[in-house]
Order: sequence, then structure tokens, then C-alpha cells
Amino acid sequence: MQGNFKECLDLVLKSEGGWVNHKDDPGGETNLGVTKRVWEEYVGHPVESLKKLTKEDVAPLYELKYWRPCYCEVLPRGLDFAVFSMGVNAGPGRSIKLLQQAIGCVPDGVIGPRTRELISSSNSADIIAKFSEARRHYYESLKTFPVFGKGWLARVDREELEALSMAKNS
Repeated sequence: MQGNFKECLDLVLKSEGGWVNHKDDPGGETNLGVTKRVWEEYVGHPVESLKKLTKEDVAPLYELKYWRPCYCEVLPRGLDFAVFSMGVNAGPGRSIKLLQQAIGCVPDGVIGPRTRELISSSNSADIIAKFSEARRHYYESLKTFPVFGKGWLARVDREELEALSMAKNS
């Protein structure tokens, strides 16, 4: 599934957008979905601003910190995108646990043999729909939902359709 990383990254970057520094966003300054704290940790030194980050700059970080920890290379096409995007937005561990809850597996944050068995024995479209619903419930539970909720739910709706299209065309 490694070959799907670039397509999924393009879709995630479309959702994440460019540079922002919203006063109510706990992530603070962000560009291409990467917070200043995450970027500084990744590059190993303080940076003045994130305004000049490019897709080429952030792609290795996304693969290392989100794609691989979300086990996307072993997930079916479409589901890999949905889990990756949620991992970027809320952390890989939370994304995997939401996936596991959606398929009726113990949410331990690791895609091991039991989780893989449940995924492979299920219809990808059904999993994508259940996972998307779990994402919506997660966002609705956040204290910043009144500020960012409309955008988050629109993102889930759009990404669910994209994931379903990917799954159908695989």
C-alpha cells in the first residue's frame, strides 16, 4: 500500500490547507497541517516561521510520523486515507483506536493480527462509514467544537466520499 502515500498526502494537504495561526487553535502556528512544535521537533531546532514550508518539506515528516504509525501500508485503499487523515488531525494512536472501535475490536492503538483479521473480513466501505461516524463523534466531544466543528464535520464528509471512491476504484 506504500504506493498510495502520495495520493493520500495530496488529499490530506488539501484538507489541511496553508498557513494559519488562529487564536483559539491549541496547535498554534500551523502550515500544511504541521504545527510549529511538531516541525521544530522534527528538524531539531527552533524555526522563526512555518510560512515557507512546502509539500516537499513536509512529505517525509508525514510519512514518518503519521503514515507509518497509522499502519497505512497494511490498510485497504481508501481506509488508509481516512485513517491517515485522522492521524494527522488527532494523532496516530487516537486514529487507530477509533478504527478499532468502529470494527468492534479492543482499542489498544496497535493494528495487530486481530485488528487486521477484522479489517480483512469486513467490507471496506462499511468500515470507512463506521470510522467516519466515529470521527464525527470524536470532534463533537471536543471543547473547541463550537469554533472549529463545522469545518471538521465538512472535512469528514468530504474525506469519507474520497475514501469511498478510492475503495471502490481499487
